Amino acid sequence: MPTPWLRIGEYLYLKFLMVKKMAKVRISQVRSTIGRPERQKRTIKALGLGKIDKSVEVEMTPQIAGMVNKVSHLVSVTEL
Repeated sequence: MPTPWLRIGEYLYLKFLMVKKMAKVRISQVRSTIGRPERQKRTIKALGLGKIDKSVEVEMTPQIAGMVNKVSHLVSVTEL
């Protein structure tokens, strides 16, 4: 049975979300994944991309920022 109390990490993350509104960004794929490691291909798919010039608009969460950092050489990011 789960406890009704939040762990400290969960509490701090929820507090962060309530205090600061996440910025919306547009992520566009600008380079191909041909010849790239499988891990980078899966990251591109997880971002909702897959073809050159395809774009998605997402909120810049820590998870998205980490994924963008891993494939920064394949994507471009613009703030909305």
